Amino acid sequence: MFPRDIEDAADRLLQACRARNLWVTTAESCTGGLLGAALTCAPGTSAVFDRGFITYSNAAKVVLLGVDKGLLERHGAVSPEVAQAMAQGAKTKAGADIGIGVTGVAGPGGGSEGKPVGLVHFGVALRDGFVIHREKRFGDLGRDQVRLEAVRYGLQLLIEAAG
Repeated sequence: MFPRDIEDAADRLLQACRARNLWVTTAESCTGGLLGAALTCAPGTSAVFDRGFITYSNAAKVVLLGVDKGLLERHGAVSPEVAQAMAQGAKTKAGADIGIGVTGVAGPGGGSEGKPVGLVHFGVALRDGFVIHREKRFGDLGRDQVRLEAVRYGLQLLIEAAG
C-alpha cells in the first residue's frame, strides 16, 4: 500500500518498540491518519500501537488531545507549540510511552509567507516527559507528496525516540 521505504521504516519502528516494550501513539492533522496507517502495515502492530488520533480541526485538537484553545489562537494550528501539545496530549490520552504530533500545510492552497505550503511541524513527547520539536519545509511538492514526506520523517523521528 505504501512505498517500500515507508513500510520498512514502520517495521523498524515496531521492532524497536517491541524490543524496549514501548507503546507509541500518533496525533495527526495534515497527514490525516497516514502515519498511523503506515504503522499498521506490519503484522504484530497491536503489540506497540493501541490507537492514533486524527485531529484535523482545531476543535478536535482541543476535545481529543486537550490542546489549549488559547495556544491555537496565539500560534495557529501549524506551529511548534501546537505540534508539541498534540504529541503530549496523544501520549497522555493513549497512555503511551511515545507520542508524535504532526501539523502542517500540505497544499495546494492554505499557505502564507510565514507558513508556506510544505511546512510541517513535528512534536515528539518522550517517556520521560521531554517534548521535542522539529520543523521541515518540504516545499510545494503537491499535496500527496508533502503528506508522504511527512510520514517518512515522522517514522524517522519515532525510530530515534524508540532507540
